[in-house]
Amino acid sequence: MSATDATDKTGTTGAPTTPATPARTGPNEEDRAPMTFTVRVFIYLVGVHFIAAFLFFLFYVAGAK
Repeated sequence: MSATDATDKTGTTGAPTTPATPARTGPNEEDRAPMTFTVRVFIYLVGVHFIAAFLFFLFYVAGAK
């Protein structure tokens, strides 16, 4: 098969003009937050809940008569 056989009447080859993109099956590494950020958010959430529980405990103990 020669180069002229592979072209159609318009002079273009049968190749697609844009490359095929693979189907996305799940989250890409670019779409996810870095692991250090995730750990930091988790620590902040646990810390804030711990402080809130401590304050609740202080008010509970101070109000018990």
